[in-house]
Amino acid sequence: MKTVFGFDMETDIGSWTPWYKGFEEGTRAILGVLDKQQISATFFFTADAAWKNQEMAKAVLDAGHEIGCHSLFHETVGDALFEIPGAMPLLPEEVPNRIKRATEEVEKATGVRPVSFRCPRLWGSTAVSNALEDLGYATDATYPMYFYREQLEPYHPSREDWTKKGDMKLIQLPNFADLSMDSKDPYGRDMDQWPLWRTESAEALMKHVDGYIEFCARRGAEPFICFYMHPWEFAPMPEGLLYYGEGAVLPDPFIIKNCGPYATEQLDILIGLLKARGSEFLQAKQVKVSR
Repeated sequence: MKTVFGFDMETDIGSWTPWYKGFEEGTRAILGVLDKQQISATFFFTADAAWKNQEMAKAVLDAGHEIGCHSLFHETVGDALFEIPGAMPLLPEEVPNRIKRATEEVEKATGVRPVSFRCPRLWGSTAVSNALEDLGYATDATYPMYFYREQLEPYHPSREDWTKKGDMKLIQLPNFADLSMDSKDPYGRDMDQWPLWRTESAEALMKHVDGYIEFCARRGAEPFICFYMHPWEFAPMPEGLLYYGEGAVLPDPFIIKNCGPYATEQLDILIGLLKARGSEFLQAKQVKVSR
């Protein structure tokens, strides 16, 4: 079993705020756990986060982790899977230039040209995959397994349909979902791992990991686990209404539940449990697919 930990480096509370208050504290907590466990991960920076947090980007690099790209400002670059007010996707013809600009800005801010990408909210598209291919990206850690439910292993996508196998050099990394369970959500979001490890526990998440492992075994697939987490989850986040600009946002309680030390503790436990299952830990760019 291979596991990729991906940390989406964006503004606090699921990008519902413009702040980076939890960024430094949370990133340092993540780096501490990864150092203790001696594993490597990929940190997907929005260009805005990279520019405004260059010291933390340097700390990520100095610790030996991969710098990836997570769009310019956490905008919707792919196809929307469900409606979120104010999160309208870019037009397909806008996508190549936006991703090119984001890539260039992350490189300028960090000194490293990213070769791994992840779309905000896991909302990818064929236009995104084609743009990444043309820019020389190695991997796109976007495919939301909970929604499409077809690809279990990393694959080379098609230029005609990014959710299907094809002959692109780009490797698409499916994000973990427990496909062995019966979903009660119209989009299948309850099969997604996020943020069960934090809202409940690492052990609760591992029950779903084990279900997924069995699901893969029945289909002759090698279990591949790609997680997404965020630095703000590892720092205490404010409760209640968040006031800024011309209004306020009230996040659902689960969004900020147990953010801070408990999340850090559970990440440490989760990695230990995955090690006990014999998992091999990779950066996104290290994933390979046999032709």
